[in-house]
Amino acid sequence: MKIEFVAKPAADAAVLVALIAEGGKLGPHGDALDKSLSGALRRSLALPRFKGKKGEVTELLVPVGTRARRVILLGLGAAKEIGALSLREAGGALAAHLLAEYEGGATILVDPVKGSALDEAAIAAELALGFALRNYRFDRFLTKPKQDKAPPLRTLALVVTKPAAAQKLMVRLHAVAGGVSLARDLTNEPPNELYPESFVARAKALTKLGIKVEALDEKQMAKLGLNALLSVGKGSANPPRLLVLQYNGAPTRKGEGPLAFVGKGVCFDSGGLCIKRSGAMYDMKGDMAGGAAVVGLMRALAERKAKVNAVGVVGLVENMPSGTAFKPGDIVKTLSGRTIEMIDTDAEGRLVLIDALYYAASRFKPASIVDLATLTYSIQAALGTVFAGIFASNEELAEQLTAAGQAVGERLWRMPLDKAYDEHLESRIADIKHHAEDSESGDAPHAAALLRQFVDDRPWAHLDIAGREFASKDRTTCPAGGTGYAVQLLEQFVAKREGLV
Repeated sequence: MKIEFVAKPAADAAVLVALIAEGGKLGPHGDALDKSLSGALRRSLALPRFKGKKGEVTELLVPVGTRARRVILLGLGAAKEIGALSLREAGGALAAHLLAEYEGGATILVDPVKGSALDEAAIAAELALGFALRNYRFDRFLTKPKQDKAPPLRTLALVVTKPAAAQKLMVRLHAVAGGVSLARDLTNEPPNELYPESFVARAKALTKLGIKVEALDEKQMAKLGLNALLSVGKGSANPPRLLVLQYNGAPTRKGEGPLAFVGKGVCFDSGGLCIKRSGAMYDMKGDMAGGAAVVGLMRALAERKAKVNAVGVVGLVENMPSGTAFKPGDIVKTLSGRTIEMIDTDAEGRLVLIDALYYAASRFKPASIVDLATLTYSIQAALGTVFAGIFASNEELAEQLTAAGQAVGERLWRMPLDKAYDEHLESRIADIKHHAEDSESGDAPHAAALLRQFVDDRPWAHLDIAGREFASKDRTTCPAGGTGYAVQLLEQFVAKREGLV
């Protein structure tokens, strides 16, 4: 979709959109449009139903002689509450409305809002991001367009006083949209198309953005000792990989490591020998959503030339049942050198993560580590789909991530990380076991307690994003399907460290 910032609307603009805050007044652009419509905008503001709430849309009856075929009022909500998130949601609401009307695009007349902390350029850029996020489409397997579904929007023009200022802000936000779209694409791919080797092939396209891409194969991982990760992939005909992405956008300072992001990349999870019920298996193509978020984040950072150094590590496997699959009771030596007893083959994600985490910690000596995984059903039972769970060994890191999630609508809820959970991971015949005996009791904190032991005492946070990888129906800034969850959150976290927000 083409997005442009312009000083005045095109003479042939077919769809014009004016903005209004709740209880507010029209700005200069809105006033000019109202005069050209003989006061029709102001009369619409008096409609009993229209209040100017966030994302509220109302259409005007266009007077005879008006060149535009549609004139729309878009509510932004209360002025003091207008921020990045509310604007993205308003932009998404507008995109959804236009898609429902089979329109191809729009021209938004952007005015500053009295009482808002954001200026005109920021308002325009955030609206554009929400518009783009809602316009996402995954349709590459359709042989012909669906008759009951509108084609994606093609254009968006935003009229602002200083187009260059808005365009400068959009450089970052355009990269965010690209990162989210990539993560959604990966999550939406069917499992016969996306498996460890093809995931790596998709990631290698990021080299053109300046990202160094490595992929360790089975022999290389076996030589290093990533036996926990390798065990999970033993039952599949598609061999595992360890994907390593490096982006260097800042000078390297002695003693200061990069930011590390580690993702669970289980491209399909059948449960292994502890096989899942058929109804629980359909969405398991999305068990790599944590890894998808890491790749999407790295793309966003590289595309906008972030002034940070970052690494992404994704453990890529398929968890399948076969004669070579790992079994409950197996014991292997992990990359850290510690032995681990395997209890439940459907708790495979933490086995992938412990080797990936230790690899990231020991090789790169990062300043902090954030891992993301669709890890446990228990986090879904506790938090539903409103929050993802965060477990953290470092208070500052936990606060930064939680604030970033709040700002972009990918909210986190702090969960307990307590050494008392370690007692339930004690094994009689190995150094540790990978799962508590009572699998129905507090699985999420037990998994976090396990992961904490493999981060080499680095500042670390674990995001359990189970239940957030798919949207079952259209949302304000996301159509049904893969969500790209946590790309915006992590990019906001990095941007805050850069001083951009």
